[in-house]
Amino acid sequence: MPSSLSELVSLLHLERLEEDLYRGGQPPSSTLQRVFGGQVAAQSLMAACNTVDVDRPVHSLHSYFLRGGDTDLPIVYDVERIRDGGSFSTRRVAARQHGKVIYYLTASFHQQEDGYQHQDVMPDVPPPERCPDLPELLGRISTRAAEEWRQEWSALAVRYVGDTSADGGMDSSQHPAAARLWFRAAGDIGTDDQVMHRCVLTYASDLTLLGSSLTPHPVMLGSKNLQAASLDHAVWFHRPVRTDAWLLYDQVSPSASGARGFAAARIFDLDGALVASVAQEGLIRPIGA
Repeated sequence: MPSSLSELVSLLHLERLEEDLYRGGQPPSSTLQRVFGGQVAAQSLMAACNTVDVDRPVHSLHSYFLRGGDTDLPIVYDVERIRDGGSFSTRRVAARQHGKVIYYLTASFHQQEDGYQHQDVMPDVPPPERCPDLPELLGRISTRAAEEWRQEWSALAVRYVGDTSADGGMDSSQHPAAARLWFRAAGDIGTDDQVMHRCVLTYASDLTLLGSSLTPHPVMLGSKNLQAASLDHAVWFHRPVRTDAWLLYDQVSPSASGARGFAAARIFDLDGALVASVAQEGLIRPIGA
């Protein structure tokens, strides 16, 4: 995975092969056995954005992970221009490796308009500077887990707020499975371009969401007793966002059943603006005692 923010930004600058056909590079990884879902989602979204006028920002994406991606091979992104209407555009992207589709994304773009406004109130949480680094907490559980996090996910800064596990500090009476954290890009992205910021947000949104569905259970992502994988992923972009400033990831898993966990989340900025919502279902299959 990208070991720095500059590597992540570089991954999102796709190579144009021909019209509506792009190729995305791969970062080195010594621990991941398949491509990180957030990477293929972010690169797919960038490919779609490259085919739409800048005055129509993306407002939603819906996607399915079909096959595990090969970390040693570039990914080819084939964009289909489904529709360009009076105020909306739609794109479909097929991500391919070894001649097979590994991921499908459909994204919708909307010309900016004025209209009615309302939003949820941001939860009352400690500010990021009062919350511990996630790698620091992982180190209390496993030195190896902390080192793997620093090696693979250093493009992002993450601060742990709490969760509904036995010692997570969050009330579990309404939501038995929930987790909160602050995240941001680990540095200055250097642009106000909403395409880049929304792609970085998409990358980060796949990092911890499935894990929230495990908070009431005695297992973690990465455990040898668990087979886990993202199955689908959706993001709705409500307002402009800066991903190099702290964002609160308020995650709730309403249900886990049939070896699948479902989770949804709200993303707020430091000013309390609800900038995005996310939903995902993933495989959480027990494979041993």
